[in-house]
Amino acid sequence: MKRILIVEDEAAIREFETINLKRVGYDITEACSGEEALEIYDNDLEGFQIALLDISMPGMDGFELCKELRKRSDTLGIIMLTARSQEMDKISGLMLGADDYITKPFSPTELLARVDSLYRRVELQNKKSPPVPSDEIVLGEFTLNLRRRTLLKNGKNIELTQVEFQMIEYFFAHPDVSIDRTDILNQVWGTEYFGEEKIVDVNIRRLRKKVEDDPSNPKHLITVWGMGYKWNTDIT
Repeated sequence: MKRILIVEDEAAIREFETINLKRVGYDITEACSGEEALEIYDNDLEGFQIALLDISMPGMDGFELCKELRKRSDTLGIIMLTARSQEMDKISGLMLGADDYITKPFSPTELLARVDSLYRRVELQNKKSPPVPSDEIVLGEFTLNLRRRTLLKNGKNIELTQVEFQMIEYFFAHPDVSIDRTDILNQVWGTEYFGEEKIVDVNIRRLRKKVEDDPSNPKHLITVWGMGYKWNTDIT
């Protein structure tokens, strides 16, 4: 089943999302608060592929709910919904582990495009045939295990979301090669992604917090000005 958890305190918006997603085959579970959503998620036995989270809710808001859901799952696709267009709302959600965002008001076309795109990525990762046990990439102090889908730094595990793992996997497959934002976007989010390219930059910032000793002065995941980013193995 293509299962989505919709978390929205405004009944009219929740109904709009539910109707449009149900008519294209998604199985919808609704919650009108963050607290209710967390209870539903923790007691669900079948599992959700995607969660649509409104940011502005009384009690537990969408940011806090996103953080809690991400603690519980690295593979759940999370889309933040906000009525505000400020960049900090978008960036904050992505830094907390969201995969994408939609700014209200939005059309049924945009809603379906964003949800379909994320659903395909989630399913692709879940259905990937596991590589053989020897499928490891070692770059300096880092070991990327493609079978277990883990990243170790000096033997210590670094927890990654599915998006972060896909980005690291792409960089490790092309060490010391400058990769532009469009290539990263197409590789990780897909060529049919409906959103903005800046989502790459926000996820790079999030990754640096996990892999760099000093994220403000990165040595591994570096910016190539005018081009994009690269994984640097020449650490002196």
